[in-house]
Parts: sequence; C-alpha cells; structure tokens
Amino acid sequence: MIEMQPHERNTLDSLMLFGFWYRALPSDRLARRQLAKAMLLEVPLVLGRDIQGRVFALQDACPHRGMPLSYGCFDGQQVECSYHGWKFDAHSGQCQLIPSLTSKEKVKIDRIYAGSFACEERDDYIWVFVPQPAAAGAGFAKRQEPSESLPRVPTFSSKYKLAHLSAEMPVSVDHGIIGLMDPAHGPFVHQSWWWRSRASMHEKQKAFEPIPNGFRMSAHTPSSNSAPYKLLRLYAHAEAISTTIDFVLPNRRLEMIRAGKYWFSSLTTVTPVTRNQCRIEVVAAWNIFPWLPWGAHLLKYVFGKFVEQDRHTMMKQAEGLQHSPHMMLIDDADRPAKWYFQLKQNYLLARRTGGEFHHPLSAPVVLSWRS
Repeated sequence: MIEMQPHERNTLDSLMLFGFWYRALPSDRLARRQLAKAMLLEVPLVLGRDIQGRVFALQDACPHRGMPLSYGCFDGQQVECSYHGWKFDAHSGQCQLIPSLTSKEKVKIDRIYAGSFACEERDDYIWVFVPQPAAAGAGFAKRQEPSESLPRVPTFSSKYKLAHLSAEMPVSVDHGIIGLMDPAHGPFVHQSWWWRSRASMHEKQKAFEPIPNGFRMSAHTPSSNSAPYKLLRLYAHAEAISTTIDFVLPNRRLEMIRAGKYWFSSLTTVTPVTRNQCRIEVVAAWNIFPWLPWGAHLLKYVFGKFVEQDRHTMMKQAEGLQHSPHMMLIDDADRPAKWYFQLKQNYLLARRTGGEFHHPLSAPVVLSWRS
C-alpha cells in the first residue's frame, strides 16, 4: 500500500510532461483561413489552416506587446496582430512586417519570431508537439522539432470506420490518467443493463509486461461480463478473441481487440489543459458491423455514455480533492497507477540529470482484482 501525502500529490499533479505530441482540436473545428484558440499544458495557442489546408500552431501572444494573435487577421499565409499590425508567417512564426518601422530603423525583423509549434493532422484530430519551455525571459525563437513520431490509432485493414469524442474533466491530468487505467471502478460507475451490473463482479487475473515508456496488459480474452465480448462472439469463438491494452507516456491508452479478420481499436488520451483541468479524448477505429449504416453513431453513443459517467464521477471527486484529503494506492488494483507515477517521476529525473531512464516494471507480472 502506498500513502500519498498532500505535498507529494501537489508536486505530482503540478508536473506536466513536455516534449510530447498532444491532441489540440478535432479537425472539423478548424476551417480554412480561420483562427481557433486552444490551451495545452497551460500554454495558450492559436491554430489555423492555410490556403492549402495545412494546419499550424503559434503561441497565442504577439512578441511585441503580448496581444493574443487569435484576435488578429489571417489571410491564409500570414497572421496579423490586431494591436500594431505586425505580421508573422503562419508556419514558422517568423516576423514578416512591422508597419511602424521607418527607413532609418535597422531592426532585423527576420530574427523576430512568434512562438511556433510543430503541428500535424491525423485520425480526425490536430496534434501539437509541446517542447520543453524556454528559460524565463528568453523570448521566442525558431521552433523545436519533434523528438518523437506522431501517434496514431492502430488499424489492421485498409477499410475501416472512425469516430471520436471528448469531454472536459475538472481534475489534474494525473487523476484523469489513473482514473482512465483504473480496473475496479467499472461495476460502480459504468453500471447499465446493456453493459454489466455489480452482480457480475468476479475475480480476474491479467498479465502485464513492460514496453518502452509504458506497460502492456498482455493479450487476453476479454471479460465475459462485458458487452463488447458478447457482441464479438457473433464473429468468432471465445478463444479466438483477444484484447491488448497499452499505456504509454505521457497520456496514451491504446486498446486493440481482434476477432479473426475483424477488429476494433482505440487511442484514448488525457490532455492536460491547466493544472486542475484535463480533457479526455477517444478516437476509435473498427471494421466490425460493416452492414450497419448507423454503426458509428451507435458506437459513439456507447462511448459517450462511458465518458459522461466518468466525467460526472470526476466532478464529484474534484469536490473532495480541493480539500487535499489523505489518499492511498493499494495492490493489485492500483498497481498500474503506481507504475504511472513511477514512470513519470523516472522520466523527469532522467531529463533533469541526463541519466538513464529506469523502468519501474522490470519483468512480466500477474495482477488480481475483483470487478
């Protein structure tokens, strides 16, 4: 059992992991030649789509006097600040024009940058790479390029359907993540006639193994008291159905269910917005039920119910957390949460010292709990 002291919890909760890709906005919320605001890791961003349809992200602050660039104009190539008309290249952030300059002034505007971030589009979402913040007072310079590849939803055939949803959570990213990986809350939070009931609780054993920057619930037959398992029995025998679940820093849960040639997968992320607010986002892909024209709507409804149940639970939890209560993590149900905190601490330590990253899970292990 691990007891979490208030000062330790506050320290963990306040540390957000930089140097990773994060989901910023659903693709359909960004039209061409329009600007949109987003907040990632307490960094205000302005996002846009140029005349070719390519996405970009700048820090939402003009380097001149701090005016949010999201209040400015965008002509499809350059962003103009609404305060003094400074113009910046949308992708590089490099200053292109300072209207107030006279011919006598020797300001090298090509050395001036609005903060620029690597920005790409995949699986119906716009992702932004958020690097380590520069030293205080350093100003903006050329952007840092990504040190990791862009994540994607796993797919196992050329034809498939895609759906996504998101919900705001009034808790820190740490509580959002350990809630995401918690295996014991299902019978109490996600009860429904079409999913499972508290009466269906039974002891389970799952094998876990280390993977780079995370851990994996090894391939196994899905729980017999879950609706997806019962539906997949329409496609394959029980022993032919397998599920694998990965968690990878900083915030990614990947689930893959295979039933012969049919499959379902999802990439769920918990994105830190501020120290006390996060956002859960799910993108699912599948090739099951190809004959259902409204299959995507049904799946989105089911996932939406789950996410909404989690959101309501975390709203209630937030009431208790504001008073810094005494908390503890137990074995075995809370072991994945312990691994998450250890992964995070060891990653930050390795970055700070330049030393080797030590994985908290040195070998495969089997955990047991009731749910």
